[in-house]
Amino acid sequence: MCNRTCGTPGVSLWLNAGLPAPEVAERAGHSVDVLLKVYAKCLDGDRSRTNERIEATLN
Repeated sequence: MCNRTCGTPGVSLWLNAGLPAPEVAERAGHSVDVLLKVYAKCLDGDRSRTNERIEATLN
């Protein structure tokens, strides 16, 4: 998932748990822009879970 280059481990856990980026950014003391630039490489690429969430939103 994430190594030492990702910063605070809790942030990557929150993002991978599906918490909204604005909420995570606020809790971490970052802007959403900084949050995503720093932590994008730490996000799990769980495509099937992502596809399920997209489909649920569309239905």
